[in-house]
Amino acid sequence: MKIERIDDKTVKCFLSNEELEEYDIDYKDFVTRSDKAKEVVQEIIEQAEEEVGYKPPKYAFDLQIMMLPEEGLVLVLSDKDPAENKPNTPMQALRELMRICKEVEKKAQQEEATESSGAPARSENTEKNKKKQKKTEEASKPQVAIFAFRNIGRVIEYAAVLPANLRINSTLYRMEDGTCYVYVEKGGASYERYSRACIQAMEFAGLYAADEQKLRYLEEHGECLIREKALKKLRV
Repeated sequence: MKIERIDDKTVKCFLSNEELEEYDIDYKDFVTRSDKAKEVVQEIIEQAEEEVGYKPPKYAFDLQIMMLPEEGLVLVLSDKDPAENKPNTPMQALRELMRICKEVEKKAQQEEATESSGAPARSENTEKNKKKQKKTEEASKPQVAIFAFRNIGRVIEYAAVLPANLRINSTLYRMEDGTCYVYVEKGGASYERYSRACIQAMEFAGLYAADEQKLRYLEEHGECLIREKALKKLRV
């Protein structure tokens, strides 16, 4: 279990596949907040207190989850301000996403059954429906992420490893303590390339948020250094 302090209210914990097996736990347990997941999160909090001086939130906390293929998963715990009215927490958003995906899949199956019972002349419509289904499924997936970097140097290192022709959108913010936040949006990139870019970001930074709700905080408390195509402009 590797724990890293992102800021005063946020810690990141990496759990390898071997550790997940030892705990007999997986991604779904954290999504559903099973008893096993609660025990592991409590252990993370206690270890974070000892290792990095983390102070547990007085109220509730947000839990961000990111899978690292063939490696494990990363959990990001951040203090949740009770004054903020946020009906759509990350967990609720994830459940909503799963619900949408199930509805899309069910609708696609119904359309496929309808098309298969029709005349061969309708094959063109079937192809159109498949393309439409693919676009709908991709649109339902998370399209943005915000990463926290220790300093501008780490952001530049990250930008250097990205492909020159990667068509993602990005904005760079910097706080008074030097911590930098990069808002990454899928843009015109394929979802596969966007996901790969996010996974690469985890080598240099911590996942701060997987939605746009934190942007308001960055705009109010941070300095926007580069508004558009930040990563492309920083690429050496």
